[in-house]
Amino acid sequence: MTRVATIPLQRTLASSMARTQSNLAESQVQLSTGKKADDYAGLGLNATRALSARSMLAQQSSYKAAATYLSTTLSIYDASLTQIDNTVTDLRTRLLTALGTDDSSGLQNTLEAAFDDMRSNLNAASGGVSLFAGSQSKTKPFIPTDLSELATLDPADAFANDTVRQSSRVGDGVDLQYGILASDVATDLVAAFGTLAAAGPFGDTLTDAQMDAIRTALDQFDTGLGDVRAANAVNGRNQNRAEMMAERADERSDLLTDVIGSIEDADMAEVAMQISQRQTVLEASYSVFARLSSLSLTNYI
Repeated sequence: MTRVATIPLQRTLASSMARTQSNLAESQVQLSTGKKADDYAGLGLNATRALSARSMLAQQSSYKAAATYLSTTLSIYDASLTQIDNTVTDLRTRLLTALGTDDSSGLQNTLEAAFDDMRSNLNAASGGVSLFAGSQSKTKPFIPTDLSELATLDPADAFANDTVRQSSRVGDGVDLQYGILASDVATDLVAAFGTLAAAGPFGDTLTDAQMDAIRTALDQFDTGLGDVRAANAVNGRNQNRAEMMAERADERSDLLTDVIGSIEDADMAEVAMQISQRQTVLEASYSVFARLSSLSLTNYI
């Protein structure tokens, strides 16, 4: 006699339906999040690779941020040094004119304005940090506040900066030294201003002693301008390098983002196809289960 038993088959179908429901739910989560898994455990063997790529991405992002911040600092250096160069160059032209015409009217005011401009730029700061002070970031590196103070002051005593030059890590094993010290760029300029301060004040005409002082100061200004321009040339090279390192970090970040995406991001077309297939299988399972559940011995008597 043939035995009719639907319960084992129902159990088998119920287990299969549960698996299909679980798979369908997983595909729906992938569709809503765009990710293959909601945690690293779900990535299996690729989890280590994803974590490593994310660590490298964070590192490259920090390099890019450092290089971008550094570019801003270097731009302020450039603006300050360029302004000092322009101011001293204009003052030098005015001094030559005074020597050639023996007309020094207004020269004292021009001299004091040039000193104030140099002092302001040497004490330039970014975010409250003095740029030309070395590691003495909260100290103004140029001490004198008035031109007359330079008449009897040793140029070396005009500065409060130390000898530490700032540096920043902008790449793997790449530390870019960029700090510029006030004493490096302005010692000869201070000497020139001191020479003129000792010879002043200047009236409408020049004395022989003042002419000699101007000639001495012009030579000192020439040396000082050489220091300023040399420092700004190095600063320009640092700007180019910082921009290059920022671009390199950006390119590597894009590459690592693609790698992470290939590991973690779900293929939306594939997910949509899986959802369609699993829904079809689940609906078929429901239909078969319903038919089995409606069977009884009367169907066979």
